[in-house]
Amino acid sequence: MQCMEVNESKVVVRGLEDVVAAETRISFVDPNGQLYYSGYNIHDLVKHVSYEEVVHLLWYSRLPNKKELLGLRSKLISEMRLPDQVNKAIEDMSQCSTDGHPMDILRSAVSYLGLFDPDRMGNSESANMRKALRLVAKVPTIVANLHRISTRKPITTPDPELGFAANFLHMFRGTVPDEEEKEAIDRYMVLHADHGLNASTFSARVTASTWSDMYSAITSAIGTLKGPLHGGASERVMGMLDEIDNVEEVEAYIEGMLANRRRIMGFGHRVYRAEDPRARHLREMSEKLCQRTNQEHLHKKSHRIEDVVRQKKGIFPNVDFYAATVMHALGVPREYFAALFASSRTSGWTAHVIEQYKDNRLIRPTSKYIGSYGRPFTPIEDRP
Repeated sequence: MQCMEVNESKVVVRGLEDVVAAETRISFVDPNGQLYYSGYNIHDLVKHVSYEEVVHLLWYSRLPNKKELLGLRSKLISEMRLPDQVNKAIEDMSQCSTDGHPMDILRSAVSYLGLFDPDRMGNSESANMRKALRLVAKVPTIVANLHRISTRKPITTPDPELGFAANFLHMFRGTVPDEEEKEAIDRYMVLHADHGLNASTFSARVTASTWSDMYSAITSAIGTLKGPLHGGASERVMGMLDEIDNVEEVEAYIEGMLANRRRIMGFGHRVYRAEDPRARHLREMSEKLCQRTNQEHLHKKSHRIEDVVRQKKGIFPNVDFYAATVMHALGVPREYFAALFASSRTSGWTAHVIEQYKDNRLIRPTSKYIGSYGRPFTPIEDRP
């Protein structure tokens, strides 16, 4: 049969590794250990620009001038408030289950939020840019409000005197961050803004390729990011650190994990052959923040784990490893780690969705059938 011959000739690429599915100008992950946003090296960006500047860069392929930056910052902060109905839905969802994960509620809240967007039925470039701005502004607010509501604390409104990232931390914790904390949350969000065609970005582009709306695409991305092999890794890194009592126990703990063939979360990467360039900056941030919060033991354990894993496996930490202690030192509970990741990555997701719309083709891969052919049909009355 010709169809069987065609099927047998197909080559399966597990995990779609090295399969090129799209062209993009947004970001490039260099396997040799470099990351570029629209041509700019992440090492330069994280030291010199704010998260708002990166948002502008990902959307427009250029850094903003001062007037554009102030305008974007003002628009983002003005859009951070949520409709009352969404806050009520967040409250209801947070009460309906004692073990509900923040990512579950975030996913549902973003989907619900789409119903209140005046541009929800529009798919013009201008309408999509307005939706992108609202999403980038409101996803962090959903996360912040969820934390405040679930801990029975009043919702904190944005402060126009603060930058966007600082406002996020302010609204999440209810206290204005100091200068070091402002720098840390801004750098964290810059480092997490985009990362090539990763799993969640790919799922967003697949959804967008069907001409579905932007809220559906971002909801798809959040569901994908939730997985422990993607955005959920940092939460499990923190769990590992808690299981190790002191630095002296690290080597035996890691050896035990390796002997039992357990995955060490926060290490290795599908693309990088060298160190994840983001890990360098998060390592520095971890050390600084842990020192100032009297939690040096966490950074020391992390650094020892890195040394042991590199020695025994020859692999490097990825973005998730030191992000765990950075978030913990900023006062973020571990169950919210992935939600902060999503709040940062929404800028990249929206940029990719807009790019997909501009030159769209339905993303529809094929599969290789490995079942049988020509099975005889048995009427239901004759089946055992």
